[in-house]
Amino acid sequence: MADRLPEALGPLLRGARARLMAAGVGDPALDARLIVEHFSGTTRTQAIANPARMIDSNAIAAIDAALRRRAGGEPVHRILGYREFYGLRLSLSPETLEPRPDTETLVEAVLPFVKATAAREGSCRILDLGTGTGAISLALLSAVPAATATGVDISAGALATAARNAGELGLGARFTTVQSDWFEKVSGRYHVIAANPPYIPSRDVGNLQDEVRDFDPRQALDGGVDGLNPYRIIAAEAARFLEAESRIAVEIGHTQRNEVTDIFKAAGYASVAALRDLGGNDRVLVFQWG
Repeated sequence: MADRLPEALGPLLRGARARLMAAGVGDPALDARLIVEHFSGTTRTQAIANPARMIDSNAIAAIDAALRRRAGGEPVHRILGYREFYGLRLSLSPETLEPRPDTETLVEAVLPFVKATAAREGSCRILDLGTGTGAISLALLSAVPAATATGVDISAGALATAARNAGELGLGARFTTVQSDWFEKVSGRYHVIAANPPYIPSRDVGNLQDEVRDFDPRQALDGGVDGLNPYRIIAAEAARFLEAESRIAVEIGHTQRNEVTDIFKAAGYASVAALRDLGGNDRVLVFQWG
């Protein structure tokens, strides 16, 4: 391919937006801006104040390649390699689910309890099942300096990503990882068990948006025949890992509130709270033992 010529930032942004719009991308203006800023090392302020700023040919080539991937359906944050979650920049990898804003609801659901426990006990121990990027743990650790967390995942690649994120955020000393199929290799007792488990029924995974189905790892999506298998495992096995004063918080699919509540109640848990996400859908359930 011939060398790309330098191009001014303003026209570059407009051209990127037009290209993504023509490809039918959902939010072409935002995605074009994220791609151009990331690969050119510029900011939104610079684009407004100095649209004639010249972007060098290497950056133009990188932007061109990224726009091709986005137009082909790859999610923008997979292309960038990171996503913001609860104000933290988290690296992604092929083995991790891309953290979504709706999951911040889970952080908000348990944060007051984590703070209160840390204030009362001097620490709060968190177990994050299916940790992925470490999003839930790291958000809580960033907000509560006395808390510690253990991230559990069956995927070694996901755990490596979570550990890297913890290190980059300066939280590595309070975050440990365990490769385990749910509780299999877990030990100790915790004040909070948090999980955003796979909750899509197996038959529905193929009907998900292309960006989710084709780029998020299937084992982070598929919750078994009815999407409820992980909740049954957690409800059946969590009690022996819980402190006397403790909470379990789980993210759910928006139609699963009653079924998941019944699973935990049958296992001896009491419902403490049910929270909705930014779109008004049922999203997080909180339980206590006994």
